[in-house]
Amino acid sequence: MNKSPYRFPSLPEPEPAKPNEVFLVANGDLRQSANQVCWPAQSKLEDQIGTALARQGITVWRAHPYDLNLKHGLIWNQRMGMDIFMDIHPDARVVVAEAVWQYSHHILPGLRSHRGSILTVANWSGQWPGLVGLLNLNGSLSKAGVPYSTIWSEDLTDEFFLNSLQQWLKEGCINHDMSHVRELTLEELPEEEAELGRALARQLRRQKAILGVFDEGCMGMYNAIIDDELLNPMGVYKERLSQSALVAAMRKVADEDAQAVRHWLDRRGVTFYTGPNPETDLTDNQILEQCKMYIAAVRMAHEFGCDAIGIQYQQGLKDMTPTSDLVEGLLNNVERPPVRNATGAQELYAGRPVPHFNEVDECAGLDALVTNRVWTAMGLDPATTLHDLRWGEWYKGDGIDDFVWVFMISGAVPASHLIDCYKGASCKRQPPMYFPLGGATLTGISKPGEIIWSRIFIEDNTLHADFGRGKAVSLPHQETERRWQATTPQWPIMHAILPGITRDQMMARHKANHLNVAYAPSVEVAEKALAVKAAMLAELGIRVYRCGQ
Repeated sequence: MNKSPYRFPSLPEPEPAKPNEVFLVANGDLRQSANQVCWPAQSKLEDQIGTALARQGITVWRAHPYDLNLKHGLIWNQRMGMDIFMDIHPDARVVVAEAVWQYSHHILPGLRSHRGSILTVANWSGQWPGLVGLLNLNGSLSKAGVPYSTIWSEDLTDEFFLNSLQQWLKEGCINHDMSHVRELTLEELPEEEAELGRALARQLRRQKAILGVFDEGCMGMYNAIIDDELLNPMGVYKERLSQSALVAAMRKVADEDAQAVRHWLDRRGVTFYTGPNPETDLTDNQILEQCKMYIAAVRMAHEFGCDAIGIQYQQGLKDMTPTSDLVEGLLNNVERPPVRNATGAQELYAGRPVPHFNEVDECAGLDALVTNRVWTAMGLDPATTLHDLRWGEWYKGDGIDDFVWVFMISGAVPASHLIDCYKGASCKRQPPMYFPLGGATLTGISKPGEIIWSRIFIEDNTLHADFGRGKAVSLPHQETERRWQATTPQWPIMHAILPGITRDQMMARHKANHLNVAYAPSVEVAEKALAVKAAMLAELGIRVYRCGQ
């Protein structure tokens, strides 16, 4: 018999897992500095998972080792994730442990083709954004159509966690309470508000809108990318821009123009916490660069006719210029430093925000675009922002006896959301482990008041939108500081109550690390705004769900 001249690949399948075995993977950040700092919390979570499963008679095999050179045991790129899953039998049960922020695309290729049951687990802690990472991975798996179960716990010993873990081991799934969610129809909405929403949708389809996208896929957020086939039928299109083009545009901004933005903020009472060491302090030069980015971003948005923009301040841009966060907060506010075109002949977007979707979360960008249209039509302040669903605890006292969430964006919120607006805002250097070249946030405490929260997400190749009413509340200074120190004190904080939604219901349902928020002056106005927004989204072909009270 003649030998074949071809080289056939030899890919032996891994040994099948035993019934009492589970494989554990730990996904992390691309930034090694973040992985190293957060590793102790991740290691503790993995020990707790191992103990909990051992008590159920299950042996946990870690699917990848601790790296002595990198000083952590987290998956930090896509190739690594692919190689790890090659050595896991496709029918084995897999636990994804998350106590840190993670880039979902590192492990999505392995999870997409995996046949065994998948469980995502996070520690209920605000220290690092592990809960945020869990929600992003869950949203990405939902978009990808990958079945999974999810659970969270403070120490993995409570009844809720143990019952859920036992169900997963026995049935391969966990059933969470979703009774707070109901799908809405146009017919049940108040007539006048429903007609306004439909009219705004018709206007959007005819006068099409542009989302300016400065590179997409930020931080592996697969769930944050809306395919053109879903976006375009609504009359919304992407202008695909480049981070490098933004840096080039920054170089064309005159120092005196950037300094004028800084002076405007100084006059409004913003407090800048500056120091001499650029590696650890916020410096005046960093702020000047951010002011140039603000001007450049507005000019580029105008040049391309954008209705909203999203800047991917991550790989590439983070190594070239200070963070975009101060820029993003300014863009989302109605009252902001004026920006003129390069010749000085025209003020751009005068008297209007330029809605910005942080981290190029296109679902948040579409939401911000819709909110801007609805709130403007209703004569309300259209300032909106996204927040991380970061963490929370029950609080009792000062007239409050409820679960109070920590909503927190890793950058800046519009000043009108803060107590005392710009006077209540401060600018602090972003944490070096995430932001090597520094730059300021626009931080502060969100003012008490009625809010509308929302999230657009993708499931079954269809756009969905969850939304509901909430309340931003005031907590005592000591409690606010405790929560800040338990999370990230450089970032703006909102103390939020979501009526009719428990902690575990919110976590089980939410399909993203982010949610959008906007204010309303009263409960009555909030209900009307919700009705208009629901009608607009439904008319655009999005399935809408009312969550909570």
